Amino acid sequence: MHTPRFFIIIAVILLLWNLMGVAAFIMQYGADLTELAKTDPTTAQAFATMPNWVWLIYAIAVGAGAIGALLLLMRKAAAASLFLVSLIAVLVQFGYTLLGTDLVAIKGVSALTFPAVIILIAVVQLLYARALVAKGALR
Repeated sequence: MHTPRFFIIIAVILLLWNLMGVAAFIMQYGADLTELAKTDPTTAQAFATMPNWVWLIYAIAVGAGAIGALLLLMRKAAAASLFLVSLIAVLVQFGYTLLGTDLVAIKGVSALTFPAVIILIAVVQLLYARALVAKGALR
């Protein structure tokens, strides 16, 4: 089956988006919390107290997303499965962050904006990959 006209552009954008997620994870995991606390004490505190299992879920979310995007570019149907893993991990990670911390109480509703965008993109990339699998464009 022929892939859609803008497939490569969409796949590259998704790969770049997911690689930015990997970079964000690396920067946040390795952040100097003392320096961060000088400008954003709430975020520094959130990173300092985040359980190891949440860091692991975060790594799974961005890793599965990046590998899924790479597989999408390679036209592999397994991309859809990895996007599903990524979405589930994103939901667990933000579930903890938004419900298990006082981040929203301190930062306000605006703290929900970026997580909502990330969740939306995770859903869209999953639906896109599943649609391509259903059309037979991914093998």
